[in-house]
Parts: sequence; C-alpha cells; structure tokens
Amino acid sequence: MLFTALTTNSPAETTLVVLAMVGTLAAAVVVIGLIIAALISILGSRVSGGMKVVWIIFIICAPLIGALLWFLIGRRQVSFTS
Repeated sequence: MLFTALTTNSPAETTLVVLAMVGTLAAAVVVIGLIIAALISILGSRVSGGMKVVWIIFIICAPLIGALLWFLIGRRQVSFTS
C-alpha cells in the first residue's frame, strides 16, 4: 500500500504520505524516549523497592500513561516524602 501511494499519487499526495510517516516515526521516538527516561528515573529514585516494582509494572502495562503519571505524580510524591 505504501509503495502504491508513493508511485501512483501526485507529488503533493506523496509528500503528505512521507510527512505522515516521518511524523509517526518522530512521535514513536519521543514516546520510547519518555518511557526509557521514566524507567531510569524510577530505578534511580528513593522510592521503596515495592513501589519501584509497582511503577515499573504500570509502565509495562500502560507505557505512555504510566511514564507520564510517573513524571507528573510519582516523582513529586518522592520529593514530598523525602
């Protein structure tokens, strides 16, 4: 389908397809980077061992939401309790 879209469409349509692919790839790289950063942050935090496991499992089950919640809520709770 992609090859067909790149060969049979007008140059404007081909450009849109390529831009959509690049945008999707960029978004995927950002999400993967966010997940990796969250995992590194969890492992280096002062959260107890059990809570680290809970956060890691949460990120494995819901990667984007889990990583975002770690940075919005989890790290803040560590700061308040320290």
